[in-house]
Amino acid sequence: MLAIALVLLRKYDWSMASPVIHSAAATRLLDSKPSDSVPELGPRHLLNYQQWVELLGREADVVARQQPKHLTILAGDSLSLWFPSEILPPERTWLNQGISGETSKGLLNRLALFDKTEPEMIFVMIGINDLIRGITDETILANQELIIRYLRRSHPRSKIVVQSILPHSAESVTWEGRDRLLAIPNPRIRELNERLRAIAKEENVIFLDLYPLFADTDGNLKTELSTDGLHLNPQGYFVWRNALLVLNQLVLEPVAVK
Repeated sequence: MLAIALVLLRKYDWSMASPVIHSAAATRLLDSKPSDSVPELGPRHLLNYQQWVELLGREADVVARQQPKHLTILAGDSLSLWFPSEILPPERTWLNQGISGETSKGLLNRLALFDKTEPEMIFVMIGINDLIRGITDETILANQELIIRYLRRSHPRSKIVVQSILPHSAESVTWEGRDRLLAIPNPRIRELNERLRAIAKEENVIFLDLYPLFADTDGNLKTELSTDGLHLNPQGYFVWRNALLVLNQLVLEPVAVK
């Protein structure tokens, strides 16, 4: 856990002063262990894209009517979609707006689904499916910038957290689209993330660089954190969850110096 905190402190960009946290709060991050269960999506697997969008819209409308406290939104593709709800930080109400196979343009086009909600935080991870489909870096970054600007305009009181694109496992990939992944060098993803970091800084939103937490010494996705070299297993999601907890403790809810 200390390693995660150190990586975040080194890699994460923020404009506020470095906060102080209680040691007990950091210790609590170690309490939970990764689940061995595989997340279930149930009937969502049977939906086409438009049906999926309509379902997410209905779920967002319910949340907007209920106005839960500490609402936090996960927006993105299958990586966000598959985040096991049982290991998400429990002190928040989570609304998952992920769709399998989603692209940056697709996400941009459906951000209005949760316009009526009042989230404290919105976490965005998008881009790997763009790369798989051959979309240029310039287009991906332009869409990312439009996503950030839309969210800032529609949710001015929310903290926007843009998360880096994760690496893949290179030659160890077993995903069905292996050849398409191998055509995307991980150094390209790292460079794309650095450009995304610059956009986040310019737009005054939080950039969370998860890449170092998932990469091995060669810069590839650690096989022990993945099911197929692209998607995450429960251990991978536990690493991500811990990063969210550390971010929350170090940056989003700093303890005032007494």
